[in-house]
Amino acid sequence: MIRAAAGRLEGHARRTPLLSSPFLDEIAGRRVLVKPECLQHTGSFKYRGGRAAVSALEPKIRAKGVIAFSSGNHAQGVALAAREFGVPAVIIMPADAPRLKIDNTRALGAEVVLYDRAGGESREEIGAALTEERGLTLIKPYDEPEVIAGQGTCGLEIAEQARDAGVERGDVLVCCGGGGLTSGIALALEADAPGLRARPCEPEGFDDTARSLAEGRILANATGAGGICDAIVTPQPGEITFEIMSRLCGPGLVVSEHEVLAAMALAFQRLKLVAEPGGAVALAAALFHPGEIEGDAVICTISGGNVDAAMFIRALQTAKG
Repeated sequence: MIRAAAGRLEGHARRTPLLSSPFLDEIAGRRVLVKPECLQHTGSFKYRGGRAAVSALEPKIRAKGVIAFSSGNHAQGVALAAREFGVPAVIIMPADAPRLKIDNTRALGAEVVLYDRAGGESREEIGAALTEERGLTLIKPYDEPEVIAGQGTCGLEIAEQARDAGVERGDVLVCCGGGGLTSGIALALEADAPGLRARPCEPEGFDDTARSLAEGRILANATGAGGICDAIVTPQPGEITFEIMSRLCGPGLVVSEHEVLAAMALAFQRLKLVAEPGGAVALAAALFHPGEIEGDAVICTISGGNVDAAMFIRALQTAKG
């Protein structure tokens, strides 16, 4: 399915590079290779999964439109894919999502429906009503095979680029929310680079995947919102993604918000990249948790760059301080 998705994405998704900096290598104490999906269409890897899922639908079904739940990046990926196919898109977003993500989703032509996440309003109930009323197809953000397959195309690129860079063994650190990107990359590496091991990375307080892998069963976070890493704040891992991650991934890594902000600043200073908080957790783990990583080289994703100006300024000020 991943290879089929890669075929459908060819000529549409960007092939992002592997970047490096001697300054980051020095901090980490090993070679650091960064996969900047913040350079992908819509500013995150989510376009891969959105395009893969929308393109896999039967034309008659796709023509009725699609619906998605998202705090922002999946929203934009599905919205752009729907626009490219000329079909309607309805995106249900939390009202406390970053304004940039809400505005960008609307600008891509999607109808945005806001809900009160903090107040406990159910996005599933809203979505079920709209789906039944309009005949829309739900594109889940991570626990959906075609979405996982689309995210896995990032892993195919990593496998090939790692070989070109002379990296055959080591950890591939992945920013992880529900696990779509992590499980997709893990599957691709299993096939094309078995010496590389995917490892999920999360912020403190929202480390449901790390705890779930350690316990061998799905555990939930105490809260479904809060913190600065909105892009990867999910209640718990998906059922499909957890099964894949349990089989293929190494232990999860957990970083602090201060480390996330520092990683955002370093990505800007040393790689000229703009990373959002949730997109910088893997880089933070690579730089500030070297003792928990194996190998002479580490590969990490920057999964998104859709950050509000105020948050980005905060990151730069943190580094200056």
